[in-house]
Amino acid sequence: MISVLTIVRNRAGHLAQLVEGLRRSICPPAELIMIDMASDRPIALSDTDFPVHVLRLATEHLPLAEARNLAARHASSDNLLFLDVDCIPMRALVGTMDKALEQTDALICAEILYLGPDDARARWDEADLAARGKPHPVRDFPPEGLRAEPNPGLFWSLAFGIRRTRFEALGGFDEAYLGYGGEDTDFGFRATAAQLPLLFMGGPGAFHQYHPSPDPPLQHFGDIVRNAQLFRDRWGFWPMEGWLRQFEAMGLIAIAPSALQVLRQPVEG
Repeated sequence: MISVLTIVRNRAGHLAQLVEGLRRSICPPAELIMIDMASDRPIALSDTDFPVHVLRLATEHLPLAEARNLAARHASSDNLLFLDVDCIPMRALVGTMDKALEQTDALICAEILYLGPDDARARWDEADLAARGKPHPVRDFPPEGLRAEPNPGLFWSLAFGIRRTRFEALGGFDEAYLGYGGEDTDFGFRATAAQLPLLFMGGPGAFHQYHPSPDPPLQHFGDIVRNAQLFRDRWGFWPMEGWLRQFEAMGLIAIAPSALQVLRQPVEG
Protein backbone atom coordinates (compact mmCIF):
# COMPACT_ATOMS: atom_id res chain seq x y z
CA MET A 1 0.00 0.00 0.00
CA ILE A 2 1.03 3.59 -0.52
CA SER A 3 0.40 6.74 1.49
CA VAL A 4 -0.07 10.08 -0.26
CA LEU A 5 1.53 13.09 1.44
CA THR A 6 0.91 16.75 0.75
CA ILE A 7 1.65 20.07 2.41
CA VAL A 8 -0.55 23.14 2.12
CA ARG A 9 -0.89 26.78 3.10
CA ASN A 10 -3.89 28.76 1.89
CA ARG A 11 -4.46 26.70 -1.26
CA ALA A 12 -7.96 25.41 -0.54
CA GLY A 13 -9.02 25.40 -4.20
CA HIS A 14 -5.94 23.52 -5.36
CA LEU A 15 -6.24 21.09 -2.45
CA ALA A 16 -9.84 20.28 -3.33
CA GLN A 17 -8.79 19.29 -6.86
CA LEU A 18 -5.89 17.16 -5.58
CA VAL A 19 -8.33 15.28 -3.35
CA GLU A 20 -10.80 14.94 -6.22
CA GLY A 21 -8.02 13.35 -8.28
CA LEU A 22 -7.37 10.88 -5.47
CA ARG A 23 -11.10 10.11 -5.25
CA ARG A 24 -11.05 9.15 -8.94
CA SER A 25 -7.96 6.93 -8.57
CA ILE A 26 -8.23 3.40 -9.90
CA CYS A 27 -6.34 2.28 -6.80
CA PRO A 28 -7.11 4.62 -3.90
CA PRO A 29 -4.31 5.50 -1.50
CA ALA A 30 -4.09 3.84 1.88
CA GLU A 31 -4.37 7.33 3.37
CA LEU A 32 -3.77 11.01 2.74
CA ILE A 33 -1.43 12.75 5.18
CA MET A 34 -1.83 16.52 4.99
CA ILE A 35 0.35 19.09 6.75
CA ASP A 36 -1.34 22.46 7.16
CA MET A 37 1.40 25.08 7.32
CA ALA A 38 -0.67 27.69 9.17
CA SER A 39 -3.44 28.38 6.65
CA ASP A 40 -5.62 31.40 7.41
CA ARG A 41 -8.65 29.12 7.67
CA PRO A 42 -8.89 25.52 8.95
CA ILE A 43 -8.64 22.83 6.28
CA ALA A 44 -12.10 21.49 5.42
CA LEU A 45 -12.66 18.49 3.14
CA SER A 46 -15.72 16.55 2.09
CA ASP A 47 -15.93 12.80 2.67
CA THR A 48 -13.43 10.45 1.03
CA ASP A 49 -13.21 6.69 0.68
CA PHE A 50 -9.74 6.74 2.26
CA PRO A 51 -8.54 8.07 5.62
CA VAL A 52 -7.37 11.69 5.77
CA HIS A 53 -5.10 12.90 8.57
CA VAL A 54 -4.49 16.64 8.97
CA LEU A 55 -1.66 17.97 11.13
CA ARG A 56 -0.91 21.64 11.69
CA LEU A 57 2.62 23.07 11.54
CA ALA A 58 3.07 26.77 12.18
CA THR A 59 6.47 28.43 11.86
CA GLU A 60 7.77 31.84 10.82
CA HIS A 61 8.99 30.57 7.44
CA LEU A 62 7.33 28.32 4.88
CA PRO A 63 8.66 25.08 6.41
CA LEU A 64 8.83 22.87 3.32
CA ALA A 65 11.49 20.41 4.53
CA GLU A 66 10.06 20.16 8.02
CA ALA A 67 6.50 19.73 6.75
CA ARG A 68 7.39 16.92 4.33
CA ASN A 69 9.33 15.12 7.07
CA LEU A 70 6.41 15.46 9.49
CA ALA A 71 4.08 13.95 6.90
CA ALA A 72 6.43 11.01 6.35
CA ARG A 73 6.70 10.34 10.08
CA HIS A 74 2.92 9.96 10.31
CA ALA A 75 2.56 7.73 7.25
CA SER A 76 1.68 4.11 7.91
CA SER A 77 2.46 2.58 4.50
CA ASP A 78 5.70 1.09 3.23
CA ASN A 79 5.61 3.30 0.13
CA LEU A 80 5.22 7.08 0.00
CA LEU A 81 3.90 9.33 -2.78
CA PHE A 82 4.61 13.02 -2.22
CA LEU A 83 2.31 15.39 -4.12
CA ASP A 84 2.50 19.17 -4.07
CA VAL A 85 -0.87 20.70 -3.27
CA ASP A 86 -1.21 22.19 -6.75
CA CYS A 87 -0.97 18.75 -8.42
CA ILE A 88 -3.96 16.69 -9.58
CA PRO A 89 -2.99 13.01 -9.75
CA MET A 90 -4.07 11.04 -12.81
CA ARG A 91 -6.33 8.07 -12.17
CA ALA A 92 -3.56 5.53 -12.57
CA LEU A 93 -0.76 7.38 -10.74
CA VAL A 94 -1.29 6.00 -7.22
CA GLY A 95 -1.42 2.36 -8.30
CA THR A 96 1.39 2.68 -10.84
CA MET A 97 3.73 4.37 -8.36
CA ASP A 98 2.93 1.79 -5.69
CA LYS A 99 3.74 -1.06 -8.09
CA ALA A 100 6.94 0.64 -9.26
CA LEU A 101 8.18 1.03 -5.69
CA GLU A 102 7.32 -2.59 -4.90
CA GLN A 103 9.50 -3.68 -7.79
CA THR A 104 12.28 -1.07 -7.69
CA ASP A 105 14.16 0.53 -4.80
CA ALA A 106 14.58 4.02 -6.22
CA LEU A 107 13.65 7.69 -6.05
CA ILE A 108 10.94 7.93 -8.70
CA CYS A 109 9.64 11.17 -10.23
CA ALA A 110 6.30 11.20 -12.04
CA GLU A 111 5.77 13.41 -15.06
CA ILE A 112 3.97 16.72 -14.61
CA LEU A 113 1.81 18.38 -17.26
CA TYR A 114 1.32 22.11 -16.74
CA LEU A 115 -2.17 23.57 -17.07
CA GLY A 116 -3.24 27.04 -18.13
CA PRO A 117 -5.08 29.62 -15.99
CA ASP A 118 -8.55 28.48 -17.05
CA ASP A 119 -7.99 24.70 -16.80
CA ALA A 120 -9.37 22.52 -13.95
CA ARG A 121 -11.10 25.42 -12.22
CA ALA A 122 -14.38 23.55 -11.72
CA ARG A 123 -15.46 20.25 -13.23
CA TRP A 124 -12.81 18.60 -15.34
CA ASP A 125 -12.17 15.51 -17.41
CA GLU A 126 -8.76 13.82 -17.31
CA ALA A 127 -8.59 13.34 -21.08
CA ASP A 128 -9.29 17.05 -21.58
CA LEU A 129 -6.58 18.04 -19.09
CA ALA A 130 -4.13 15.67 -20.78
CA ALA A 131 -4.81 17.38 -24.11
CA ARG A 132 -4.30 20.83 -22.58
CA GLY A 133 -1.32 20.07 -20.34
CA LYS A 134 2.21 21.02 -21.40
CA PRO A 135 5.29 18.95 -20.48
CA HIS A 136 8.29 20.45 -18.76
CA PRO A 137 10.75 21.85 -21.33
CA VAL A 138 13.86 20.32 -19.70
CA ARG A 139 12.78 17.13 -17.94
CA ASP A 140 12.47 14.35 -20.53
CA PHE A 141 10.16 11.51 -19.49
CA PRO A 142 9.75 8.21 -21.35
CA PRO A 143 6.36 7.45 -22.94
CA GLU A 144 5.94 4.70 -20.34
CA GLY A 145 7.96 2.73 -17.84
CA LEU A 146 11.05 3.90 -15.98
CA ARG A 147 14.16 5.70 -17.25
CA ALA A 148 17.32 6.30 -15.25
CA GLU A 149 18.11 10.02 -14.88
CA PRO A 150 21.83 10.65 -14.26
CA ASN A 151 21.43 14.30 -13.23
CA PRO A 152 20.22 14.56 -9.61
CA GLY A 153 19.67 18.28 -10.17
CA LEU A 154 16.57 17.31 -12.18
CA PHE A 155 14.86 15.71 -9.20
CA TRP A 156 11.65 17.53 -8.38
CA SER A 157 9.41 17.30 -5.36
CA LEU A 158 6.13 18.02 -7.18
CA ALA A 159 5.26 14.33 -7.51
CA PHE A 160 7.68 11.62 -6.43
CA GLY A 161 7.68 8.23 -4.77
CA ILE A 162 10.11 6.57 -2.40
CA ARG A 163 10.08 3.66 0.02
CA ARG A 164 9.57 4.82 3.60
CA THR A 165 12.63 2.91 4.82
CA ARG A 166 14.78 4.69 2.23
CA PHE A 167 13.36 8.08 3.12
CA GLU A 168 14.15 7.45 6.77
CA ALA A 169 17.67 6.18 5.98
CA LEU A 170 18.35 9.41 4.07
CA GLY A 171 17.15 11.43 7.02
CA GLY A 172 14.36 12.94 4.96
CA PHE A 173 14.68 16.49 3.71
CA ASP A 174 17.41 18.46 5.48
CA GLU A 175 15.69 20.85 7.87
CA ALA A 176 18.78 23.05 7.89
CA TYR A 177 17.16 24.46 4.74
CA LEU A 178 14.76 26.87 6.38
CA GLY A 179 11.73 27.99 4.48
CA TYR A 180 11.70 27.96 0.70
CA GLY A 181 14.30 26.83 -1.82
CA GLY A 182 17.11 24.35 -2.27
CA GLU A 183 15.87 21.59 0.01
CA ASP A 184 14.57 19.46 -2.87
CA THR A 185 17.73 19.73 -4.97
CA ASP A 186 19.80 18.83 -1.92
CA PHE A 187 17.58 15.78 -1.36
CA GLY A 188 18.17 14.63 -4.92
CA PHE A 189 21.93 14.92 -4.56
CA ARG A 190 21.95 13.14 -1.19
CA ALA A 191 19.89 10.30 -2.66
CA THR A 192 22.39 9.90 -5.50
CA ALA A 193 25.29 10.05 -3.04
CA ALA A 194 23.60 7.20 -1.14
CA GLN A 195 23.44 5.23 -4.41
CA LEU A 196 19.66 5.43 -4.64
CA PRO A 197 18.82 5.60 -8.35
CA LEU A 198 16.82 8.54 -9.66
CA LEU A 199 14.20 7.31 -12.14
CA PHE A 200 11.74 9.19 -14.33
CA MET A 201 8.41 7.39 -14.71
CA GLY A 202 6.46 7.74 -17.92
CA GLY A 203 2.74 7.18 -18.28
CA PRO A 204 0.42 8.31 -15.50
CA GLY A 205 1.59 11.43 -13.72
CA ALA A 206 -0.07 14.59 -12.43
CA PHE A 207 -1.43 17.89 -13.69
CA HIS A 208 0.02 21.09 -12.26
CA GLN A 209 -2.70 23.64 -11.53
CA TYR A 210 -1.87 27.15 -12.62
CA HIS A 211 -1.13 29.83 -10.04
CA PRO A 212 0.69 33.16 -10.34
CA SER A 213 4.40 32.76 -9.58
CA PRO A 214 6.54 35.89 -9.20
CA ASP A 215 9.81 35.53 -11.10
CA PRO A 216 12.09 35.88 -9.27
CA PRO A 217 10.22 35.02 -6.05
CA LEU A 218 11.21 38.08 -4.06
CA GLN A 219 8.85 37.10 -1.24
CA HIS A 220 11.31 34.28 -0.48
CA PHE A 221 14.48 36.35 -0.97
CA GLY A 222 15.97 35.73 2.48
CA ASP A 223 15.27 32.00 2.39
CA ILE A 224 16.71 31.57 -1.11
CA VAL A 225 19.93 33.44 -0.35
CA ARG A 226 20.51 31.60 2.93
CA ASN A 227 19.66 28.18 1.51
CA ALA A 228 21.73 28.76 -1.63
CA GLN A 229 24.77 29.47 0.53
CA LEU A 230 24.18 26.30 2.53
CA PHE A 231 23.90 24.28 -0.67
CA ARG A 232 27.07 25.86 -2.13
CA ASP A 233 29.05 25.09 1.01
CA ARG A 234 27.94 21.46 0.82
CA TRP A 235 28.01 20.67 -2.90
CA GLY A 236 30.41 23.21 -4.38
CA PHE A 237 28.11 25.02 -6.79
CA TRP A 238 25.14 27.38 -6.67
CA PRO A 239 21.58 26.03 -6.86
CA MET A 240 18.69 28.16 -8.09
CA GLU A 241 21.26 29.99 -10.22
CA GLY A 242 18.64 31.64 -12.43
CA TRP A 243 17.04 33.35 -9.46
CA LEU A 244 20.39 34.32 -7.98
CA ARG A 245 21.45 35.93 -11.27
CA GLN A 246 18.17 37.84 -11.35
CA PHE A 247 18.76 39.04 -7.78
CA GLU A 248 22.23 40.13 -8.83
CA ALA A 249 20.90 42.01 -11.87
CA MET A 250 18.46 43.81 -9.58
CA GLY A 251 21.33 44.96 -7.37
CA LEU A 252 20.19 42.88 -4.40
CA ILE A 253 23.22 40.60 -4.07
CA ALA A 254 26.78 40.18 -5.25
CA ILE A 255 27.82 36.66 -6.27
CA ALA A 256 31.40 35.65 -5.54
CA PRO A 257 32.77 32.20 -6.42
CA SER A 258 31.96 30.79 -2.96
CA ALA A 259 29.86 33.41 -1.15
CA LEU A 260 26.85 35.66 -1.54
CA GLN A 261 26.76 39.22 -0.25
CA VAL A 262 23.41 40.86 0.35
CA LEU A 263 23.62 44.47 -0.86
CA ARG A 264 20.06 45.48 -0.02
CA GLN A 265 16.69 43.96 0.72
CA PRO A 266 14.00 43.89 -1.98
CA VAL A 267 11.34 46.57 -1.72
CA GLU A 268 7.95 45.08 -0.89
CA GLY A 269 5.04 45.92 -3.12
